[in-house]
Amino acid sequence: MKFRWDKKYLYWGITALAAIIGGISFYYLIFHSNSLVNNLHRILNIAMPIVDGLILAYLMWPILHFIETKIFFPIKALCQGKFPKLKQKERQILKYCRGISIFLTLCFVSFLIYAFFRFIIPQIASSLRNIILLFPVYISNLSKWLEQLLAKYPDIERIVGNLFNTYSQEFSTWLNTTVVPQMNTLVKNVSVSMISLAKFLWNLIIGLIISVYLLGNKERFQSQAKKMAYAFLDVKKANNLMETVRLIDATFGGFIIGKLLDSAIIGVICFVAVSLLGMPYPMLLSVIVGVTNIIPFFGPFIGAVPCALLILVVSPIKSLYFIIFILILQQFDGNILGPRILGNRTGLSGFWVIFSITLFSGFWGVPGMLLGVPVFAVLYTLIKRRIDRNLRRKRMTTRTEEYRSLDHVDARTGQFMLFDPEPAKKNVSQPPKNASQPPKSVSQPAEKSEKP
Repeated sequence: MKFRWDKKYLYWGITALAAIIGGISFYYLIFHSNSLVNNLHRILNIAMPIVDGLILAYLMWPILHFIETKIFFPIKALCQGKFPKLKQKERQILKYCRGISIFLTLCFVSFLIYAFFRFIIPQIASSLRNIILLFPVYISNLSKWLEQLLAKYPDIERIVGNLFNTYSQEFSTWLNTTVVPQMNTLVKNVSVSMISLAKFLWNLIIGLIISVYLLGNKERFQSQAKKMAYAFLDVKKANNLMETVRLIDATFGGFIIGKLLDSAIIGVICFVAVSLLGMPYPMLLSVIVGVTNIIPFFGPFIGAVPCALLILVVSPIKSLYFIIFILILQQFDGNILGPRILGNRTGLSGFWVIFSITLFSGFWGVPGMLLGVPVFAVLYTLIKRRIDRNLRRKRMTTRTEEYRSLDHVDARTGQFMLFDPEPAKKNVSQPPKNASQPPKSVSQPAEKSEKP
């Protein structure tokens, strides 16, 4: 006798098994969360070379794509036009083009790294060495300048003196009770940081090798991922997944790569300008301004403050000139250069940009300030798409402007009943003439893409 499965009992069995697994997972998450976090950190440390390879491949792909499409593909088309027999070796030619493009990409990236360590790092080190050697002179000059300034205003001098006496005592107490006893810990942390740096460089080398394989077989990996998506998901969910992945790629790729290019240009402009203005330590100032400019909105202020203080101890009047220059530079970046490079990659208003930076910086610190805007932009777009789909399903408009004067929607007809503010402005003792009439209604504007 052949045994037959009862779908009802099979459904209840799977449901019970899922409930048991969920309960065990919840218990483990609540009472063994530390062990879970440690295991996740361990897995992440093991997989860090792969993560580095994915990041490097993602950052180098635009350079590789530019070399292929702008240089080798036109040459390939020209050669195939003159020698038709080459069309029979299309796959081999594409393989050679990809290999040479990867080699040129690595050469370009290596040149950038070499230029950074050959020209920028020595000037930064020289600037820092000069600052350390001349710091007592700078402090003496700044003290003399403050004495001359405060001598003209005795009231301000008295207030500043009181503040200085108060906070100097607190600083001395903090230095003796906190900093000095922890010097041994500081030395130990420095040694651990050196070991971590060596491990980071090793992971970076392994990641660079992995990135070469990823760049060489990018199309194959993409095809395999799409194949898996359509194999394990239904067509509608797989299509939504493809759409979401393209959205994430466009948002992150356009924003991060565009922001890096924008910050590099701002750093070069800053170096040229501060050199012409005779500012001290132009390379150090330009690197600080360029690096902090990567952080949206708050970055220019974060970079301008230490630079202005550094110039202040050398020349107070030049510090004022630098602040004015930074304000002009950031206006140029925000209104001209930034929109041309980034466009409207995120689609977020100024409020949501500030909100995302504040929120994610609280969770992730400095990385949150860098990645908070694109992460929130993806979440914002996904939520917006979900809202629009629900409204289309109800045959309601998705245009936000149509909801500005909306009072309510008629449940039977689906018409938009608009709010009429005029009766509220009139005297309450004098009822409006049309008080018995219902609010104004307007037919709901139908979406062009939807059929009634």
